[in-house]
Amino acid sequence: MNPELDGFTTLALRRDPTPGGGVLHVTLNRPAQRNAMSLAMVRELRAALAQAEAGGDVRAIVLRGAGGHFCAGADVADLAAARVRLDENPRAIEETNAAFGELCGAYAATGIATVAVVEGACMGGGFGLACVADITLAAPTAQFRLPETRLGLVPAQIAPFLVERLGVAEARRLAVTGATLDAAAAQALRLVHGVGDVDALLAATLADIRACAPGAVAATKALMAKARLQSPASLVAEAAALFSRAALGPEGQEGTLAFLGKRKPSWAADS
Repeated sequence: MNPELDGFTTLALRRDPTPGGGVLHVTLNRPAQRNAMSLAMVRELRAALAQAEAGGDVRAIVLRGAGGHFCAGADVADLAAARVRLDENPRAIEETNAAFGELCGAYAATGIATVAVVEGACMGGGFGLACVADITLAAPTAQFRLPETRLGLVPAQIAPFLVERLGVAEARRLAVTGATLDAAAAQALRLVHGVGDVDALLAATLADIRACAPGAVAATKALMAKARLQSPASLVAEAAALFSRAALGPEGQEGTLAFLGKRKPSWAADS
């Protein structure tokens, strides 16, 4: 086993054995708690992402849950522990909540393609991870719940990603009703991109990701992140410069030559 994948207590990590696959499978591994997200898991998810980014050869990260569930939301034990610490640290609850928001932000900002595979319960923070992923696939068993407002709480760190994924109108509807969605309803809202045999859907999705140039994927994700906040006209010059660099770079040249030669391109990260 790769030493860098050892030492995790709340996650099970493995690299895709396919030559040139470059896929890191990250499984939330607290099945007895339906993979409720503890602070330890938050830290380990950040560490797994940092390792993948530092290595430079990971084409995709697959997020999944062990034991038939994706993630039952935040671990209530961490909230209880934060309450106990309030006398010594009045911001303990804020800091606990912010740690999850920073995790979502890190996965949203990565240049690596991300895929969430959802089975069973997907609640609260798990719902947030499903929104952050580039592609979300669901088994027919998937149940998406946003329970915070029914508990007198606020989906604080999830809300921005919910709005980004679903739009304001649907995000507000889900939040004010504490809604539960099955896999079909989640697909109708475009929270989910495919429903069915998740292993088959995942294999097809990863094949599509591998067919794309990793540098072009990262640059495109970064440009799209800017496009959320800026007008198209303001990005014309930057987008043109980005396109030129890509066209003149090794990926653009390899892609063009492969197209003209009627062969599959060979990307550097797959070698």
